[in-house]
Amino acid sequence: MIVLARWVVARRWWVVAAWLVLTVVGGIAAPKATAALTYDFSLPGQPGYETNKDITAAFGNGGDFSPILLVVDRPDPAVAERVTTAVQSALPGSRISSYVDQPELLRDNLGLILVYPRPTPGGDAYVAALPVLQQIAEQNGATVTGKDALATEGGGGGGADVLAETIFGGAGALIVLLLVFGSVLALMPLVIAAASILTTFLIVWGLTAVTDISFIVQFLLALIGLGVAIDYALLIVTRWREERGQGLSNDDAVRSALSTAGRSVFFSGVTVAVSLAALIALPVPFLRSVGFTGLLIPVMSVLASLTLLPALLSLCGPRLDWPHRRSADPESKLWRRVGTAVVRHRWLSAILATLVLLMLAAPVLGLRLGQPTNASLASTGGKAGAAITAVDNSGIGSGVSTPIEILTTDPAGVRAKVAAADGVAAAIAPAGWQRGDQAIVLAWTSQDTSTGEGEDAAARVRTVAEDAGARVGGTPAQDADFAVATYGNAGWVVLIIVVVTFLLLARALGSVVLPLKALLLNVVSLAAAYGITVWIWQDGHGTELLFDQSASGAITIWVPIAVFAFLFGLSMDYEVFLLSRIREEHDNGHDTDDATVHGVARTGRLVTSAALILFLAFISLSQVPTTEVKILATALALGIIIDATIVRGVLAPALVAALGEANWWCPRKHRSDAGIPSA
Repeated sequence: MIVLARWVVARRWWVVAAWLVLTVVGGIAAPKATAALTYDFSLPGQPGYETNKDITAAFGNGGDFSPILLVVDRPDPAVAERVTTAVQSALPGSRISSYVDQPELLRDNLGLILVYPRPTPGGDAYVAALPVLQQIAEQNGATVTGKDALATEGGGGGGADVLAETIFGGAGALIVLLLVFGSVLALMPLVIAAASILTTFLIVWGLTAVTDISFIVQFLLALIGLGVAIDYALLIVTRWREERGQGLSNDDAVRSALSTAGRSVFFSGVTVAVSLAALIALPVPFLRSVGFTGLLIPVMSVLASLTLLPALLSLCGPRLDWPHRRSADPESKLWRRVGTAVVRHRWLSAILATLVLLMLAAPVLGLRLGQPTNASLASTGGKAGAAITAVDNSGIGSGVSTPIEILTTDPAGVRAKVAAADGVAAAIAPAGWQRGDQAIVLAWTSQDTSTGEGEDAAARVRTVAEDAGARVGGTPAQDADFAVATYGNAGWVVLIIVVVTFLLLARALGSVVLPLKALLLNVVSLAAAYGITVWIWQDGHGTELLFDQSASGAITIWVPIAVFAFLFGLSMDYEVFLLSRIREEHDNGHDTDDATVHGVARTGRLVTSAALILFLAFISLSQVPTTEVKILATALALGIIIDATIVRGVLAPALVAALGEANWWCPRKHRSDAGIPSA
């Protein structure tokens, strides 16, 4: 690090110029990169996905694209005939079935017309078809509903402006930084964040030319990049001010900050990158793209923090530290009191913190993976919401919004067997739904497939149909395959992350005990984040107040693994910041208790400020109108706050104090050459 610091200071103008070029080019590339992102959720080799591909190829629609439902009050056969004719004329190639041909779609005063339009590429498969169907429905006294119509009505169909979300997060970060620094230095971390984010977009644009990159990357890259880059810059700038306050010249302070806090940033960034890169081990292209682009976020943030930031500090750091309203002393009186209290009552602090975390984690035992229920999507109001509620209450079967498509050569036989399965509301085999010797049987469950009962019923349908020699597709089958592909291999991801993280921390901290403790704390921290997310979203405690939406009924399938990858790395940042400072104080001659108090006092404000910035970034992410992104943002926002306060602020220092000198045990051959970073 010292060599790098000297090199950067000696070539500061060249470093700034290089980053300026990258940032400008990245700004030009960012909109091109976001336009090239895909909305593909492919699962190569999984039977449900392969069946859906074949259905879409043969029929031009359906598969993992759910139908649009046209709801008709006081159904009249003439209305169904007019609507069918109009749809066939306006949307050629659509697959249609109505209550005239299939009495299973008729209940008392409510009838359904199912329409499978041809999907269009992009994030909204029915962006062209929905307006046409809504016009036809209005002309015939019907109402359009279904999963896609509900998402569009709730504001999730038109996408979201990643720039607006990033600006919102950046404004919140600036407020926090102004409180931390009390000077123009508050702008420095934002400059580093802008440079690292835009440069990463430039790289992602290049990657889109050779592989598919998921649309979700733009939000994670922008907002998590904002938080991580600011975290690292905040750490280095704080240490630079401390060194300046102790009398070092500006360039010497830059070199000292980089050789201490810079090492912490390096190890933290590598840990975050490893946790994200581990997603590449999953056989799911969507998550793989998140993994190998997500690892770019901490890598570029580290590069910018270790090169551009020291160059800028060397050029104009002292002039930016105006007005100097904050002391250069990094110790916080509040956090010194907290650290003293925690160390004095170490066992009580550890027990109470553990109990709180276990209480927060308890709801995770009821975790259910799936898509948001009809009731949750309908709670945003509107005609589509009222129509799907009427369908749910009609007795037709709530699962009709996400039916199971069965590809078979024996439609009559398969239909009879599937219809008899427990939990199935109905099964139909429309005469026109045939291509060659292959026909489609459509079955749906009595309960919403996002509920436990509906999910179980869909699984029974799949078993019955496959036993009869048929192939099963539709949204429920692909969701089940996604869970198997993701979580059936999650053990390898966790193992890779744990092993590499342990080795990195053992090397960084010169201890075997501290990395083990850090890994255990991360397990508890993650469990608490999962639990509170289940309690809020799945169980519906606070969703009405916070999001004007009822309970989702399930946690989106890909959210837990994404939360694990991001929170594991981000929370490890704080562990490295805290433990490296405690280690430094211990190496300077303090006993473990005093070193712990000093470490908490010197990093508490830093960690909580960094966590607050990330919290605001994730709050910004929660403004995206898509429910699954809201769930992800909730888990990340609350998880990072829980980790920074209860886990790193109380439990971690309490355990360090409780273990005493045992914290520092390490085999001699490792300890003798360990390069101990410092915050």
